[in-house]
Amino acid sequence: MENAPKPLLRALSGEAVWPPPFWLMRQAGRYLPEYRALRAQAGDFIRLCTNPALAAEVTLQPLRRYGMDGAILFSDILMLPWAMGQPLRYAEGEGPLLEPIRDAEGLAKLDPAGAAARLAPIYETVSRVRAGLAQEAPKAALIGFAGSPFTVACYMVEGRGGGEFAHARRMAYADPALFGKLIRLLVDSTTEYLLAQAEAGAEALMLFDSWAGLLSPAQFRRWSIEPSAAIVRNIRKVRPDIPLIGFPRLAGPLLPEYAQRTGVSTVAMDTAMDPRWAATAVPAEVALQGNLDPQAVVAGGAAMEAEARSILAAMRGRPFVFNLGHGIVPPTPPEHVAALARVIRMG
Repeated sequence: MENAPKPLLRALSGEAVWPPPFWLMRQAGRYLPEYRALRAQAGDFIRLCTNPALAAEVTLQPLRRYGMDGAILFSDILMLPWAMGQPLRYAEGEGPLLEPIRDAEGLAKLDPAGAAARLAPIYETVSRVRAGLAQEAPKAALIGFAGSPFTVACYMVEGRGGGEFAHARRMAYADPALFGKLIRLLVDSTTEYLLAQAEAGAEALMLFDSWAGLLSPAQFRRWSIEPSAAIVRNIRKVRPDIPLIGFPRLAGPLLPEYAQRTGVSTVAMDTAMDPRWAATAVPAEVALQGNLDPQAVVAGGAAMEAEARSILAAMRGRPFVFNLGHGIVPPTPPEHVAALARVIRMG
């Protein structure tokens, strides 16, 4: 069964599979009672991400409920700066808090050479999930991921999430040499991180550029497209056939350029993207992924079903993976996700 063609991998590689395969961003997480039980057991979010037994269990939980075609590694994009030695903690109600990097001295404190040892538990999680899928969901594929350099740099410079990441964006304009040095460091370390996930068993890889939409077009090309393209080139040298998904959130009309210039095999649409436009604007050989509004899943019912069917209609006949336009939010009723799965399976 492990060798049977997996619907998600077929779609990510450019095949128009119908009904489309699906998975949901943040499908493992706070909306599930079984996740909340494990989260309480771990005590601390970083401990949960670096406990292979618990993180693997969390990754598999939604597949048991809903039968998704993809399992995405349960982790966080900030595990990479944490592994390089940037102090990180998760405060209740505040999200991630890091010691900000605002100058060359702060950047010099990072230890990319030591990251692999600290990330070893995450690679073990990947191996455990792959083995778990072989037993429990042999047609589901495992997705590894990392944050794109610009988005990770936003947190590293700002020191926290939320807001407009003014310090990071200002550094990109005022001191592009320093900001560029951070981006290049992240290109190299992210390449190593993703290749190690692939070596451990990830069958597809995803780059999350959640804050790319904050950039002007020129800055978007410089700090989102170019670093992502470098990572894709680096990975392709070692793993030429592994599907790569890029998610440049709020890229708007720059989505086709991102798809073409980065070389990703699939580009993910955010909630604001018109799928009918994307279906014709993005090259036909590049798969699309997305893009139901997570709040529609909270609402459920006829409104959710109508939105989902509209996306399905726009995507019929081209390579496509059904997903959300951003991550599932905590108030989502689990039964609404089950109803969405039924709509998708009907095509």
